[in-house]
Amino acid sequence: MSDFFSENIAVIANRWPDLHQRLSSVEIVNFQPEIKEGLGSTLIVNGIQLTSRHDRIHEAKVQADSLPQNDTLHLYGIGLGDLPRVLLQRKSLRLLHVYILNEALFMLVNHLLDHSDWLSDQRVRLHIAHDFNEIKLPFFVSPPELYLTSNTNSKIRDRLAAEVEIVYLNQRFTADNPVFKARLEENLSYIQHDKDVAELFNQYSGRDAFVLASGPTLSDHYERLSTIRQNENRPLFIALDTALKGLIAHDIDPDIVISIDKEINPGHLPDNMMCKPKLVYFPLVTPSLLAAWPGERYCAYSHSVVYEAMCKKHPKGKLFASGSVIHPAVDFAVKSGVKSITFFGADFSFPYDKTHSGWDSGVLCVPVDAAKHWVLNGRNEKVKTLLNFRGYLCSLERYIAHHPKVIFYNSSRDGAYIEGTVYHPEFVNDLNRT
Repeated sequence: MSDFFSENIAVIANRWPDLHQRLSSVEIVNFQPEIKEGLGSTLIVNGIQLTSRHDRIHEAKVQADSLPQNDTLHLYGIGLGDLPRVLLQRKSLRLLHVYILNEALFMLVNHLLDHSDWLSDQRVRLHIAHDFNEIKLPFFVSPPELYLTSNTNSKIRDRLAAEVEIVYLNQRFTADNPVFKARLEENLSYIQHDKDVAELFNQYSGRDAFVLASGPTLSDHYERLSTIRQNENRPLFIALDTALKGLIAHDIDPDIVISIDKEINPGHLPDNMMCKPKLVYFPLVTPSLLAAWPGERYCAYSHSVVYEAMCKKHPKGKLFASGSVIHPAVDFAVKSGVKSITFFGADFSFPYDKTHSGWDSGVLCVPVDAAKHWVLNGRNEKVKTLLNFRGYLCSLERYIAHHPKVIFYNSSRDGAYIEGTVYHPEFVNDLNRT
């Protein structure tokens, strides 16, 4: 035990005894720390550099300048303690909430450096991030610690990363985007003459619904879903567009298909499609898809500014969307009046080293080997994923939290764990794929 650690831990024990008790059982394992020299120095942990190696204080001041002059701020990850010190120099700051993203890393840097000064500041409140269901604003997150986050704090990490990304993603979706404006003009006749999705709202009250996504675990249930589809009193089958090929190939005809992406075209449909499900679509999809659709079409908008002008001229019902087609599919199910939703293939990850069911791996997105991020599955195991998948998952979990009257089930433990769902006892077989 270093002298630094003795002083640091004494402050924590005095100010936050419950937190101290939890941290006392943490072992500093699986870390390979090394000093990195430059004009100054810093620490590298498992190949990740925690701060600048040239001027840590200047870097901390730049980071601090990104935060507003609020009296309460939130800091996720401590780095090497420089940013807390810089922020505490603000006379206007009354509370600084500091959240630990990796308990072992926190203990390691407390062994190596003196943090007793800022830990002793009465304006500081120290927490473990996963004690909270949601992130707090305004915040700054230590970028290296997004990569070093512990398993237990991964849900908060995903919300932090999604919040950082949303600013850049929203820059694409503007009302004056020429690509979107041109597509809306192309689809104007469909928007004018197709049915309104609102006509289907509350039409399935009291029923159960299956939301069929195209993740790899969907294939585990093809046979069972085909059998259930033949029953008279069965759940409503709502399929995402990219799930359709695999479903039709296994004699599973959905009742509703949801499509929203401007890249979706007839090539994403099964060949010689004989069934005629209803299509619920956003008018950015390709005109050729709408022309090829064999069943009824229902137009919908999201709440994006992209659709504001068109919605005023040609009103239609709106569905929640946050980057993935699964969001409007779930919102449609809820607005149609169902009492429960069971997810199939909603994996937000690449279980079984595959990307999708019904498609060769890598056709609809990058190959599995290119996935550099991870998420925890229902077995508390890390599984490969993409950064945008984690953001879609966060949005779905927030949606679920705001709809407590609907029961949400998941059909597999092998995809990402979806907070707010329970595992359906009829579909989750824990003896499989263990």
